[in-house]
Amino acid sequence: MSRNPSSASLGPDEVRIYELKRIDVEGAIVIDGFPSVGLVSSIVANYLIDTLQMEQIGIVESPAFPTVSLVRNGNPHHPVRIYAGRPAADRTGRVADKIVAFVSEFHPAPTVIHPLATTIMDWIQEQRCGLLVSPEGLVVDRPEGEPRGRATKLADVKVYGVASTRKASELYIEPNTLPFVEGVITGIAGVLLNEGRRRGFDVLTFLAEAQSDYPDARAAAKVIETINRILLRTPLDPVPLYHEAERIEQQLLSIQRHASDKGHTERPAAASPPMYR
Repeated sequence: MSRNPSSASLGPDEVRIYELKRIDVEGAIVIDGFPSVGLVSSIVANYLIDTLQMEQIGIVESPAFPTVSLVRNGNPHHPVRIYAGRPAADRTGRVADKIVAFVSEFHPAPTVIHPLATTIMDWIQEQRCGLLVSPEGLVVDRPEGEPRGRATKLADVKVYGVASTRKASELYIEPNTLPFVEGVITGIAGVLLNEGRRRGFDVLTFLAEAQSDYPDARAAAKVIETINRILLRTPLDPVPLYHEAERIEQQLLSIQRHASDKGHTERPAAASPPMYR
């Protein structure tokens, strides 16, 4: 990675990772936090960043990315960022997990998805990280009359899993969650899964049943619960995210009503930056 960030020499769909701070991430669990159905992956990544007080260690740059600066608490932020951290060691003094998160608030353009995913995989392998996790939302067609949205119980949200290698499937997926047997995984998560299979690197995709028309914190909480149970030696508490679900849904419903009153057609998910910190 370079310490002198400049995208001037990059081609229109090229991607480069720049280092802001060098830390040891060998063996780390890496989280793909690019937006997915219900923004599940973005919510999971932001929750981990906030909960573990992870620090920014790099950015991902490409001329294909939006020309924006995200300003939070008076500080500008790049649209694609890399964070790293770890939970506090428990009372037994066991070594805690290292966690890295790639996070963004925008959907990459189709032309940059493949170079972005392969650049991330290259970096992960160069840094000797342990495995990659893609949290995803899964749209499920429910029978007419079955509750949706706020009426859906947390216990009814199912999580499916698929792995890039046989070893990872036998170790993490088959004993712990419902295997994702047939279907299509698109975007960054799909390319990362394929790249993991091609390179023999462990990539796990956890898909939680999610609503597609607003940020689904319930689905994200179920994925965090799954990651917590299967992968982390130092447990995290997903309960705050469960409590946040109702507030986020009410906020998004209010935005929907406001957009309708004003005659706007913007997708509510694009108008909900308060859920990120």
